Amino acid sequence: MAINRAQIRKQLVPGLNTVFGLEYKMWPEEWREFLAFSKEGNRAYIEDVLMTGFGAAPVKAEGAAVTYDSASESYVSRYVFETVALAFALTEEALEDNLYGDLGSKMSKALARSMQYTKNVKAANIINNGYDSSFTGGDGVSLFSTAHPTKRGVNGSNTLSTAADLSETALEDMLIIIGQTTDDRGIPTQLKVKGLHLPVPLQFTARRLLGGDERPGTANRDINAVKQMGILQATGCCINHYFTDPDQWLLTTDCSDGLRYVERVALKTGFEGDFETGNARYRARERYVTGWSDWRGAFGSAGG
Repeated sequence: MAINRAQIRKQLVPGLNTVFGLEYKMWPEEWREFLAFSKEGNRAYIEDVLMTGFGAAPVKAEGAAVTYDSASESYVSRYVFETVALAFALTEEALEDNLYGDLGSKMSKALARSMQYTKNVKAANIINNGYDSSFTGGDGVSLFSTAHPTKRGVNGSNTLSTAADLSETALEDMLIIIGQTTDDRGIPTQLKVKGLHLPVPLQFTARRLLGGDERPGTANRDINAVKQMGILQATGCCINHYFTDPDQWLLTTDCSDGLRYVERVALKTGFEGDFETGNARYRARERYVTGWSDWRGAFGSAGG
């Protein structure tokens, strides 16, 4: 249904001071802080397949045959593209009689804001649902779990054994887990931390944890080990306005094919007039999918 004059009647009356509500600022594309971007131009879906690689090499006795190992496929993560679209229409009369500038232009900005908001929410839901067993990855468990199955039969973990609020101890425990993470055959992955990602309420806690040279919240003068080692900096914290749990937090790593945003069709906008009605129609559309393949791309805690 097109927006008609009855719906914007105040904008048809001389003396109106301003029109507001359509031009709020937008948060930046916060999904880019924790999702790896890639493009796919041909198919309705894509699949990521985990290859398990080789184990440790054994000692070969003199004159004995060499030992053979085999790499094999493990789980598959499938990404099915979604189409996200939104449109609005204005009657010809509403456009003609509007007294306060280009109404279509203002509403087009609101349309773009809605599209960006949707993308940020879809991306953040990877984390928001990361502890929910109803939202599983290719390995059959939730993103954050102590029971990720591996080829060698020893479960992998990317969360604390007991969920904890963000603190010096919890942060150090998480960094230890990352440092001890192995691949499916037990070989260390040597993951590097890329960033600390937080909901809005934790930004002050993170600043206190990472901003000072001494240990936070203690009377002694020990150094702030995390800061001194350069593992994380206060300026490296990423605040996400779309995380719904006020005390969840996570660290992302340089693991390839971890958390992903895959674009099928980039955002396209269009405008056209309808010959019969004279209505002006505005439309935005894009195709993409968000998800995760390798759980080693993120290590998180749901909070205490």
